[in-house]
Amino acid sequence: MRLFLALEPPDDLRERLATLADLAQARCGGRRMPDASLHLTLAFLGEVDEGRLSALVEWVGCQAPTGGIWRLDRWGSFRRPGNVWVGGRTHDPALDALQAGLWNGLEALGLGVRPTRFVPHVTLLRRAERMAIGPLEAQAPVALDWRWQRLTLLRSYTEQDGARYKALAHSA
Repeated sequence: MRLFLALEPPDDLRERLATLADLAQARCGGRRMPDASLHLTLAFLGEVDEGRLSALVEWVGCQAPTGGIWRLDRWGSFRRPGNVWVGGRTHDPALDALQAGLWNGLEALGLGVRPTRFVPHVTLLRRAERMAIGPLEAQAPVALDWRWQRLTLLRSYTEQDGARYKALAHSA
């Protein structure tokens, strides 16, 4: 099963991110992420054997992130695979520490491969037809604060119209 650890936005922030996703899709085309799928990935684990799931669920339940506030204040894109996203202009020390700490624990469990770089972002579009984020910055400057506290273990299901996610566990 394909798993990852993420932060999920509270409902009010999810609505504001959805509005930005609508603007991005109108400007750039592509496949808009469903509102329920908006998240910040902290650790992508890839395919994990079902036999390891119960230990991972227990481990996630024992995590107690101190929480923080992440400032989203920029549009961004990854030309390959054509993703348009929002994120922060500067690194957030609390998010960086959370992500590094999670990878320390995951490596001790023998799970996943730590990425060489962490770019915190919320993907709004996939396979954008036009990577025109300059006009988006002018039309809709991003200025959002995300109060985060709880970590979620998500399972990704690939369906005909894209990926869907199901929460399997939450941190304390």
